[in-house]
Amino acid sequence: MKPPPPAPADRLHPLNQRPAPSSPRHVLYWMVAARRTRHNFGLQHALARAGELGLPLIVLEPLRIGYRWASDRLHHFVIDGMHDNADAFADTPVAYHPYVEPQAGAGKGLLAALAQDAALVVTDLYPCFFLPRMQARAAALLDVPLVAVDSLGILPLSASDRVFTTAASFRRHVQKTVAPHLRRFPRPVPLDGVDLPPARIPDAVQQRWPAADQRRLARDRDLSDLAIDHHVTRAPVSGGEGTARAVLDSFVTRRLAAYGDDRNHPDRDAASGLSPYLHFGHVSVHEVMRDLFERESWSPDKAAPKANGARHGWWGMSQTAEAFVDEIVTWREIGHVFCHHRPDDYDQLSSLPEWAQKTMHQHRDDRRPHVYTLAEFEAAATHDDLWNAAQRELVDTGRMQNYLRMLWGKKIYHWTRTPEDALAVMIELNNKYALDGRDPNSYSGIFWTLGRFDRAWGPEREVFGKLRYMTSDSTRRKLKLDRYLQEHGAGGQAALL
Repeated sequence: MKPPPPAPADRLHPLNQRPAPSSPRHVLYWMVAARRTRHNFGLQHALARAGELGLPLIVLEPLRIGYRWASDRLHHFVIDGMHDNADAFADTPVAYHPYVEPQAGAGKGLLAALAQDAALVVTDLYPCFFLPRMQARAAALLDVPLVAVDSLGILPLSASDRVFTTAASFRRHVQKTVAPHLRRFPRPVPLDGVDLPPARIPDAVQQRWPAADQRRLARDRDLSDLAIDHHVTRAPVSGGEGTARAVLDSFVTRRLAAYGDDRNHPDRDAASGLSPYLHFGHVSVHEVMRDLFERESWSPDKAAPKANGARHGWWGMSQTAEAFVDEIVTWREIGHVFCHHRPDDYDQLSSLPEWAQKTMHQHRDDRRPHVYTLAEFEAAATHDDLWNAAQRELVDTGRMQNYLRMLWGKKIYHWTRTPEDALAVMIELNNKYALDGRDPNSYSGIFWTLGRFDRAWGPEREVFGKLRYMTSDSTRRKLKLDRYLQEHGAGGQAALL
């Protein structure tokens, strides 16, 4: 069978200009963000290039131990995905090497060793956290071509040449440019029927950097020997491609119909639950959209011919489906674009619009009604039982209900001495506990509370100035919260240090 086609050219980002070696032995796919075997442009491109060259394919999926906020929660979720990937690669000619670093620095040299005889190295484009810096160092170190493949969104990052300041402006851009990309989805299962020479991991690599064994990949694995934060415990949900597929199926078939009306109500559980799986690459936005298209009996020719920036009506789907598309395409991908074009300060106050920075400065010395420390926030020890419940949910489960996450951030800003303190608290707690933290989309959520993608609001208020204002009282009036507060309220106990 012919290999799958390479990824579209507008999704390829060469990271160095090294010449191809004269006598390569394999192609290497360095899987770091799209940690899946389905609907994956990176894997598809690596398979295509290996097929063109008649070479074996090696897939390296590493998990470092020394990254910021490394914990049982994050490690378990990633290793769940490795378990599923090991099963998917088992009966193929591809050699899969899942590597869980046992001590900080132990994995140094592994990528270079596997790349030494490679025709090229394919990796995943990801515009956030430590991955861009890690890949830049690898690009300078390796003597072979290194190309990052963009599997992030429906719209490739190369289709946007600037930052967008509002969701409306980005929505209009998507509507103008998305049509050709809706017809260029990745292969659903690129491994199907793959015909490559069988690959094997070199003995020297296996001896120095052994692959995670079945005990490490087992669902009941023990990570107590790893120097990670064991106080941030395993989440009550599992990671991996199989679980992601089940979550997607459940959402599309059972909860999507209520999504438009109920997604903001904690008691009604209409949210998709997909954000951790999108963050770790265990599910692709292309797979999500493909399922949605099938449910809606939709094809690209049903979209409106002219961009209007409207949230509803342009796609030609049901209203509830379009509400979900606006979240997973507009709001998710505007964050990717922002981080891509502001790599140096996407996580800093300097990235905020001028009006937001100005109003923060003008109200910097306003008296705060309450001031809490990071430890008090982390322990859910504020005077506000609704805020405390949201924090407990985050600590205990690794997620936070969508609307309450906005309130959570607004009140942290209200109850810290300075904007800098507020930002530091939000980033620390979100990235430490949230399964979908350390992600462009979660930075969008944090910075939305500080004015990103928003406008100036009136009347001007103490502390907030022209930033959008939210209160727990107004949230209680808007949302269904009885069951939520019973589960996460004062009777609960956050699992802290």
